[in-house]
Amino acid sequence: MTLLQQIIQTSSTPLISNEPLKYPIPLSSDSILSTLQIDPTFSNPNPTLSSLLNPLTGFQITPIDSSLAELNTAFFKKLKGICTVKAPLYYSAPAFIEVLNPFLEKIGVIKFGGLYDVEMGAEFDDYTCSLITKFGSFVARDVMELVIESCFAIGNWKILQTIIVCKLVDYESRSGLLSNLVAKNRSDLICLCVRVFRVMKPSDLCMMLKYFISPSKESLVSMIGVRKDWENEALFAIRKASDLKLTGNKMGLLKEVAMLFTIAYDEFSSWELCLHHLVSSSVDDIVFLSAITKLSVDEMLRLIRYLGKWLRKYEKFPEAELGREAAVSWGVVLAPFVPRFEDVVKCLGLLVDEHFSLLAMHSEFRDELKAIEEVVSSLALDGKHCSSISSLISILKPGVVGA
Repeated sequence: MTLLQQIIQTSSTPLISNEPLKYPIPLSSDSILSTLQIDPTFSNPNPTLSSLLNPLTGFQITPIDSSLAELNTAFFKKLKGICTVKAPLYYSAPAFIEVLNPFLEKIGVIKFGGLYDVEMGAEFDDYTCSLITKFGSFVARDVMELVIESCFAIGNWKILQTIIVCKLVDYESRSGLLSNLVAKNRSDLICLCVRVFRVMKPSDLCMMLKYFISPSKESLVSMIGVRKDWENEALFAIRKASDLKLTGNKMGLLKEVAMLFTIAYDEFSSWELCLHHLVSSSVDDIVFLSAITKLSVDEMLRLIRYLGKWLRKYEKFPEAELGREAAVSWGVVLAPFVPRFEDVVKCLGLLVDEHFSLLAMHSEFRDELKAIEEVVSSLALDGKHCSSISSLISILKPGVVGA
């Protein structure tokens, strides 16, 4: 069977979720490629063709990869049986961890010869999180899906958070994860997913937009934690900027950082603070347009008001943008997720261009658009002055150099 035939056969055969993957982990390519050799029995009928077309022999999976594959396959069958019959173990966090930890420990022994730099931690699941951080990349995709399913069953959000932070959620598994997080009203983990998953499907983006813009009572309660994170970042920046021992350039940068987080926090509701993560995520234009087509008129109006609020803030505090680069360089966690001016303008432009005729029929939209138009006109005037100054500088530069 040729390679093309194998690809066609694989793509046309649906994946049976009850069966473990044949090759569950990424194979060690360096070890495999080093053993490949040109087939000595092959006779090239056309010597003018590139030697790259010659068949190779010696393909062999390393013993370590074989052991890891067998370990993942066995654990998949074991965990699948537990999840299928909904055994008591399925709903018990300590019992589940007692099954998961030995599996992760065996990965460390097979791959690295031991458990090095694995921290125990104070809580019973800290050790599990440390094992996942160290060895999670060697856990098969189908096994990780079952581990995530088990985390929802036992309500262990710390282990699930570790899996998300370590980017161990497969692209095809993200929709199910986000859907379950929405059902559980885990606003903090949804925002974390937005920060970690840089590529999203339109359906997932739409689901999160609706969740943030039209929150239920339960989701509003869970958004308090997200609000607290933004509040802590703002207070931390303000305290740093108030340090009388600092002077000069560093003091100026800290004040800009404090201003950035102050405007990102003040006057924004909890659901709007969650929305910061989506607007700043640089979502592809086509994906964003596809997502907003499924929003209701009321949801679009709320989104426009949120974006208009950002425009008015940047009109009042244009220097706030200067603190972003400093905040990112200092490792401030939420700094990259404060929407930039261009992020706001892009989202607003796409939304209005796509649904102008629909939104124009509503008086609330016309009022909001008129208010935004005044802000945009002011910003455009400032931009015109900046452009004139920039042109003047470019003209004066040769004279300055000549002097």
